[in-house]
Amino acid sequence: MAQPAAGELSVSIWRGGAEGGFEAYRVPARASQTVLDVVTHVQRHIDPSLSYRFACRVGMCGSCAMTVNGRPRWTCRTHVSKVAEGGRLEIAPLANMPVIKDLAADMRPFFEKWQAAGGAFEPTLTRADPVEPVRPSEPARKVADAGIECINCGVCYAGCDTVRWNDDYLGPAALNRAWTLMNDRRDGAQGPRLAAVAAGGGCHACHSHQSCQEFCPQSLDPTGSIASLKRLATRAYLRGEIKA
Repeated sequence: MAQPAAGELSVSIWRGGAEGGFEAYRVPARASQTVLDVVTHVQRHIDPSLSYRFACRVGMCGSCAMTVNGRPRWTCRTHVSKVAEGGRLEIAPLANMPVIKDLAADMRPFFEKWQAAGGAFEPTLTRADPVEPVRPSEPARKVADAGIECINCGVCYAGCDTVRWNDDYLGPAALNRAWTLMNDRRDGAQGPRLAAVAAGGGCHACHSHQSCQEFCPQSLDPTGSIASLKRLATRAYLRGEIKA
């Protein structure tokens, strides 16, 4: 595509499924414009068949995550002025997931691995029992708090090299969630969960490249959570509590 004119952006957007390709669009450049604004302009004013996801538009839900100039990002929080190179943008669906259509990725593998890592809280009490207080000052609660703000947007999964190489790898979001639950004394599934994340494709498959930490829009540290799981799993193995 030729150099964009003044007041314009040159935008390449992925169209179709896995065997699709990039199509070029001219979009007006505006002040304080986000990448999501650009995608919305294309859908509303140029090609209404463009498929993509968004919901809150204010950085709360994470559903607008896409690959922008090769990097996974929340498009609602990504200003064009900070990422456009020479007035150009390339926008694609999140990597490491099947493509449904255009910019919409199929997140089923992501959530299936989240479940495989024991990502669901398993209560030890019933509705009839008194609520068990958990003090914010408790050391385990502080550890859980450090990773609990994950909203499952999939950015870390899309940016993870190990996920790209290893189809069995559970991924940083699932392992981060497992680590928060391993520090929740109200949870009753810590044994099976630790066995799950210590198995093949679990925490020991992480190569500690820290891409997840670099890309996380919430500034979380999944790499640190995974390293803690590795230590916990190793101690459990040495005590004979889990098998190799």
